[in-house]
Amino acid sequence: MSIKNKIKNYFTMDDEYEYEYEQEEITPESKEISKQQTQKVVSLTSMQQSTSKVVLCEPRTYNEAQEIADNIVNRRAVVINLQRVDHQQAKRIVDFLSGTVYAVNGDIQKLGSETFLCTPDNVEVSGTISEAFAQQDEFEKGW
Repeated sequence: MSIKNKIKNYFTMDDEYEYEYEQEEITPESKEISKQQTQKVVSLTSMQQSTSKVVLCEPRTYNEAQEIADNIVNRRAVVINLQRVDHQQAKRIVDFLSGTVYAVNGDIQKLGSETFLCTPDNVEVSGTISEAFAQQDEFEKGW
């Protein structure tokens, strides 16, 4: 061979060898599938969280609205009786609690002339209360 052919073969990688391809035989491994017994285990803390509490409040001043709001934020339903509060302060309390309920994706419902139910998102309320007495009272009080 000439030098020219050697250099050409070196750079073009033209091998004169024939490649032999061998395939490996794959032997299937026997896997034993162990059956595990699944036991239903429930954490005690999750069971404790499922219990709901209802808090009854009868505020006398607007300053007590923060305590009521804390109960709603802590995922407790609150029934508020506003009969012992001046009407203007009662309106402010309802406005404050409406904002709190909105922040926790809850709901506020009027149960009576001066009674409200505030619920967080984990409490579902069904049913309605007759509003026959409430309509007359709304015109007088301005709710």
